[in-house]
Parts: sequence; structure tokens; C-alpha cells
Amino acid sequence: MIRFIEDQDEKRRISREVLEALKEWFEVDESREQYIRESADQPFWAAFENDVPAGFLCLKETGRETMELAVMGVKKDFHRHGFGRRLFAAAKDYAAQKGYDFIQVKTVRTGMYEDYDITNAFYKSLGFKELEVLEEYWDAANPCQIYVMSLKSVIGTIDTRHSYRGKFISEPVPREDLIAIANAGISAPSGCNKQTTDLVVVDDPETLDKIKALIDPPVAQTAPAMIVVLTRRINAYRDRCFAVQDYSAAIENMLLAIVELGYQSCWYEGHITDDDRICDKIAEVLGVPDEYDVVCVLPVGKAEEDFHAPSKKSFGERVRFNHFGKE
Repeated sequence: MIRFIEDQDEKRRISREVLEALKEWFEVDESREQYIRESADQPFWAAFENDVPAGFLCLKETGRETMELAVMGVKKDFHRHGFGRRLFAAAKDYAAQKGYDFIQVKTVRTGMYEDYDITNAFYKSLGFKELEVLEEYWDAANPCQIYVMSLKSVIGTIDTRHSYRGKFISEPVPREDLIAIANAGISAPSGCNKQTTDLVVVDDPETLDKIKALIDPPVAQTAPAMIVVLTRRINAYRDRCFAVQDYSAAIENMLLAIVELGYQSCWYEGHITDDDRICDKIAEVLGVPDEYDVVCVLPVGKAEEDFHAPSKKSFGERVRFNHFGKE
């Protein structure tokens, strides 16, 4: 289990317990105590196994666009159990949600110490890239290797996109951002290029209020903008229609663009297309022609609340190579 820790005393207790168990990496008492002190004021995640702290990670801001992985440790008994990756995934999500463009980490250059070589291999496996080595940052025996990762790459955006169901900041979404999001949607692939997906972008407060009043139970009531996804049945060939695939691709493109631009959203489809047919009422408000169906609404806005990545199965549980039953 990964938890975001806010209590300062708990942060100090966990960081001390973990770092004192890792003296091969944190052998200098003064530096270790500094990490423990500073952790109390930093964004802090802890990993637990049966309520026992297995590891932790802290971030700190090093510039307007960059977060640094300030300190991270996982007890040796818990190495190779996925705790480090899950801690980093939670921290990476947080940095992306806060609008940072990069995340960096400092370590000792590969080739100096076996323990740090293992650490460096771990960072590289997460997707970090070598930026530069500062020979005298610490001392000649410990050349500082700086690794950096972009939070704005396509793969990075995919990793950090999660459904957001919390409250939104009341700040309006600029029209140019809504245009960019909608353009990402209509740029999605379409079966036989039949282009069965259309969009209605709603940023007029009065129209938004009418739509929100129709959604019961209520969702996205504080969203400052909304994209309504429309589909129409056009056969690609014979009786084959790919409208569902078309609008699904368009929605995923828009969800990624929304996160890339610093906003959050959630794919609301079943909630409005259930037996009560809220979708039809939304279509009436928007003057949607009869040949179209409203299939989804995407709220768009900046998140007011912190949220974290949901727990997911491991890569090995869901991905196979060459044969389902073989590793």
C-alpha cells in the first residue's frame, strides 16, 4: 500500500526507520539527519506491508518547472517487490498534476560503487535519462550524476493520466486550450475514415448549469468547461460500423491532451447513457440533431483536490509475449 503522509512527526519517524536501515547508501550521519529533518516539510509518500513501513520517497521543488526526487529508500527486505516503482509512480503523478514539466534526481556516477550502480540501473529502468555529471558537486570520490525525466512526453502523459472525480478550481479554461483538446479528439483514427465522432464544447456558464442540473446523481458540478461527445452510425462497409471504436479513440486522445495542458477530467459515459437517458436530455439542451447520439461528457478544469494513482495489477500479470501461458 502506498500512502501520502501529511503528519510531520510520522514523516520523520518513517524516514528515520528506513534510512537507518540503509546505511550502505546513507552512511554519513550528518547527511542522513538532514534528509530526515527536511522530509517533514516535503511531499512524502510511504509504502507499507502489513502496516510496517517498507520505504518512502520525498519530492522538493528546484525550479518553477522542475521537481527533484529529494530522497528515496526501500528497506532491503522489501527490494524487488515493486515498492520503489509504486512510490515513484505516485510521486510522478503528483508532480505532473501540479503542472511541473520535469523531474530530476541526483546520485553517484555509475562505476564508483556497486550499491549506487544498482540505484542508477533502477532510475534508468524508470525512464530517467543522463543529463550531466558534476565532478565537484559533492567531492572527487563521489561525482554527482544528474538524471532527468520529462513529464510532458506522450508516454509520460499516459502514465500520469487518471480519472479525476473531485472538485475543480473555478478558473475558466481558455478557449485556445479547449480548441487544442477538441482538435486532439477529431485527430483520432476513424474506421475507414468515416469520422463518426463530433463534439460540442461547452464553456458558457448558463449552458453548463443546464447540463449539470440534468446529471443525477450529480458529477462534475464545479467543472468550468465540458466536452460533449456525439456519435452517429455510419457503416464503414457492409453492416460493419466502427462508431464505438471511433469515439473511444477520440475520447482517449482528449483525455491525454487535457492532462498535457494541466487539467483533469473523467470519462462519463455509462452514467449518462443508462436507462434514465440523461444523454437525450443533454442533446435537447444542445440542439443535437436526431441522427446523433450523445455518448459521453468530459469535464475540463484544474483539480482543486490532490489525488493519487489507483492500485493496478503488475505488468507481468497483464502482458505476455508470444503465448498467453508462457513467460
